[in-house]
Amino acid sequence: MEEEKNNKIVSIIKEYLPFVLLLVAIILFKRYYYSPVYVNGDSMLNTLHNGDIMILDVVGYRHKELNRFDIVVIDSGKELIIKRVVGLPGEKIEYTDGVFYVNGKEVEDPYSDNTEDFSVTVPKGKYFVLGDNRTNCVNNIIKNFSLFYVEDAQGPVYYPCDTHFKNCLTCTSRTK
Repeated sequence: MEEEKNNKIVSIIKEYLPFVLLLVAIILFKRYYYSPVYVNGDSMLNTLHNGDIMILDVVGYRHKELNRFDIVVIDSGKELIIKRVVGLPGEKIEYTDGVFYVNGKEVEDPYSDNTEDFSVTVPKGKYFVLGDNRTNCVNNIIKNFSLFYVEDAQGPVYYPCDTHFKNCLTCTSRTK
């Protein structure tokens, strides 16, 4: 009787162990490698739209640096937000009459058309981000949230897809 019970337990373990291991592997993969994120809001229009599904590369910045124009997910302390890196540590960022300047030199920014004039110096160790939909957002971002430490970056995002996965496009975090 005892041997029959042990055989039944071993049989159940053999049957379900592959599923349990697969589930653990999926959870670990999602937590430590890639995870879906959803775009919430219109601050990244026309690149990303409300409801778009992105893939967050969780290990992305453990092996490479942030670059200008990367699209990143940032932990703001209250929520995860998706923005574009505009300024790197120690740079002076200026927008004047729709023209983007870094340390006084003009740099092409395809999203600067609707950017209000402003100037900011990015402290060492921090990055400056903006959404692509710059209409009426610069003052709000500068007042509320625009500078972050690299440690707050959750990683770059890839593969914007519509909410029904019908229109997926391959891209990298350096879309422009």
